[in-house]
Formats: sequence, C-alpha cells, structure tokens
Amino acid sequence: MNLLDPQGPVAAANSTILVDSVFIMLTIVVPTIIAILAFAFWFRASNPKAQFQPDFVHSGRIEIVVWSIPALTVILLGGVAWIGAHQLDPAVPVPGTGSPVRIQAVSLDWKWLFIYPDQRIATVNTLTVPAGAELNFQLTSSSVMNVFFIPQLGSMIYTMNGMVTRLNLRADNEGDLKGLSAHFSGDGFPEMMFDVHVVSPLAFPDWVAATAKTDAVLNEDSYKKLMQQFVPKGPSSYRLEDPRLFDLISTQHIPPGPGPELISDAGRPHSGGHDAR
Repeated sequence: MNLLDPQGPVAAANSTILVDSVFIMLTIVVPTIIAILAFAFWFRASNPKAQFQPDFVHSGRIEIVVWSIPALTVILLGGVAWIGAHQLDPAVPVPGTGSPVRIQAVSLDWKWLFIYPDQRIATVNTLTVPAGAELNFQLTSSSVMNVFFIPQLGSMIYTMNGMVTRLNLRADNEGDLKGLSAHFSGDGFPEMMFDVHVVSPLAFPDWVAATAKTDAVLNEDSYKKLMQQFVPKGPSSYRLEDPRLFDLISTQHIPPGPGPELISDAGRPHSGGHDAR
C-alpha cells in the first residue's frame, strides 16, 4: 500500500501533489533551519564581531522577507492543492481501454461487499478488475460512515448510509494490491481490508464466468445475514440474483444495520446531575 508507488493515473496525480507540496514547504523549512543555526553561530558569546543592538525594534527589509516569502509559499501551495483537487474530482471520468466496469461497493460491519451488476456476480473482501479499463464505482454504507481507499489506485472517498458516492479509477498494471477502510468503525475495523486483483482484459471474462458458477446466491435474505456484525474468515463470492440489490440498500428499502454499539457503560456519559454540596 505504498502511496509513492502508484499503479494508476489518479494515484500518480495524488503522488505528484504530495511530492510537490513537500518540496514547496521545504523552501521555508530548510532556509529557516539554516538561519537558526547561522544566527546561533554568529551571535555566540565568543564572537567579538557580533554587534549588540539593544535599541533595535524594526527593519522594513526584514519585514518584507519575513512576510513575503511565507505568503508566496502559501499562495503557491494553495494553488497546487486547489487545481489538483479539482482535476481529481472523484466523479470525473478516467478514460481507459475497452468497456468500463461498473462496481457497486457497500461497506458492512466489518467487511466490504462488491457487486458487479452487469456481470451478475458479487464478492466479499476481494476485488478483481481488468487492467486499463475505466472503473466506475458507486459506493454506500450498510450502517455507519466509512471510507473506501486503495492507496495505489487513487483517492479515498466516504461511504454513507442512505447516500451514493461515485469514484472513477483505473489500474494500469496487472498485479495484486491492497484496499482498506480508512475510517474507524468499531471492533472489527483493523480487519476491514480487501485484496485487489488486477488481471488482463482477456482474463477478466474468464474470472467472471468462473465466479458465476458458485453455488452461493446473493439476494435480500442472504444480504441481511451478511450485514450482521462479524469479520469473515476469508473472501467469498456469490451469484447476484437481483441486480437491483444495491439500489435497495442505498435507498434504505433494506433497513440499515445498527452499527457498532457499546457493550458496557465505561464510555457512556452520565445523564444525571451531580450534587455540588
């Protein structure tokens, strides 16, 4: 999950913004550190050339340097972040080769469900995509707010119950990546990770066909069992019975889960008042 080893155009742009921002900030940090060391060395007690000026209160030249350089740096840094953030709008298409792949992601307690409505399959804690294709994600949550993030592919984005967010990505190189939840959501949060398999465009249909042969079926009843709070032992796959399942989840036609709950009163605030006597 190396942020500086991007495997797609969005991640590469994110990495560029990060590196550029660091170098821009170093234009202040490095000279400041050098100036501190230089002033400490020059005005040491053993240096007879250092002038003692107890009446010094103001210098216009120093004020110009002190204020202009940080101001210009902040303007440049803000410009880089502003322009880069708008260019990387999650909803902006990321053109690729072949047909786009539509993926519907649902954050559960504590697992990820990926639905491929066009292929009529679904997977848990594993995501398989073809290299070079545009990936159109629709994301929602089954209970509490969460964050979907594949560091080597691109921007993180929130999943929220009763809402649908969109994210477009592309994976350029075949290989195995990692995805994770980037928002604390209860006891099973540390295990809420998933594998990302980037396969060749020719191998993707074969994977779809093999997955569609599974005996497990994903429908409203099996989804309600899946949305219970537990950490799965490993990835699993399903045949998708109803391609409208994601819409039923995001519109809360299927009631949302309760979310993490306190199992003791250790962190619960007291509702009653205190006797001040």
